[in-house]
Amino acid sequence: MKTIAITIAVLSTLLIAGPAAAEVQQNKMKTCNAEAKTKALKGEERRTFMSQCLSGSAEEKQQRIALREKKKACTAEAREKSLKGEDRKKFVSECTAA
Repeated sequence: MKTIAITIAVLSTLLIAGPAAAEVQQNKMKTCNAEAKTKALKGEERRTFMSQCLSGSAEEKQQRIALREKKKACTAEAREKSLKGEDRKKFVSECTAA
């Protein structure tokens, strides 16, 4: 049951994130699977390993959190400026990249 939940979570992330992210996640899945196979992990031990392996390092998590917070701030600033449509999209994109 956990395997199904993990699979659904990974697939939904891939659908939302887009093709480039899907390729990165797919490569990560292959790498984690190969490592689990090399370690001869089975059952719950394998599920735990795969979950940790796919979630990434602490540094990657911090980067995702920082980007998410920056995007929130940029979106709030766009709202304050009453930007709409393409202007809003462009502003948030440039603000997040800066």
